[in-house]
Amino acid sequence: MGALHSGHVALIDDAAARSDDVVVSVFVNPLQFNEAADFDGYPRPIDDDVAACERAGVAAVFAPTAAAMYPVGFQTRVVPGALADVMEGPHRPGHFEGVATIVTKLFGAVRPHVAVFGQKDFQQLRIITQMTADLNYGIEIVGHRIVRDPDGLAQSSRNVRLTEAQRCAAVAVPRSLDAAIEAATTGSLVEVLDAATSVLDAEPAAELEYLTVFDAVSLAEITDLAEVAREPGVARIATAAWFGDVRLIDNRDLFG
Repeated sequence: MGALHSGHVALIDDAAARSDDVVVSVFVNPLQFNEAADFDGYPRPIDDDVAACERAGVAAVFAPTAAAMYPVGFQTRVVPGALADVMEGPHRPGHFEGVATIVTKLFGAVRPHVAVFGQKDFQQLRIITQMTADLNYGIEIVGHRIVRDPDGLAQSSRNVRLTEAQRCAAVAVPRSLDAAIEAATTGSLVEVLDAATSVLDAEPAAELEYLTVFDAVSLAEITDLAEVAREPGVARIATAAWFGDVRLIDNRDLFG
């Protein structure tokens, strides 16, 4: 959705290693926002984005207007299944329907052979992977590792909206996941969640929205770690927290 940072450039580099030409779509999608203020405040430095793409060797930038993507009379939506009903789903009604719809339209416009998405939006990545398979798009979906700042904060276009104090406080998010991963080596699910929650509770600027341990394929909530193989790629932990009016999400492989 634009406001490109080095995490996006990493996606471009990944795509370039897999293809002859890379196309970057830039579109702030109104269908996936639940709050008008969040949509209105989302950064849109399109000139900087195009320049960043040019420096990265991108062949083309597809940056349509909202009117072009959703003309008068537009009616069709793509409805994801049960993968959209957990984690982000209850907190952002209709969000993943907006994501699935716009990704379908972007795939139709660009016609890629491979598409690269970041793992920071892990649920989104999983939904797009499932949708692509279900609808026989024939597109290879690649999930790229989360790119982080030196202090561990996952890079996000929303980070630029954090005040200096909020930016310092936001490191509580990755640190909470670090604490959970350490606890997961021998601890129970309760101990894992308590370890993460205690880090966020200790940061006055953080308002925790949710924290969950889930199956990396089905996205179903895990309720007992004793029933889970403690090996990479099996379970993940995800969280969403508010810092003022900025909402940050993050996730990690619990045993990776």
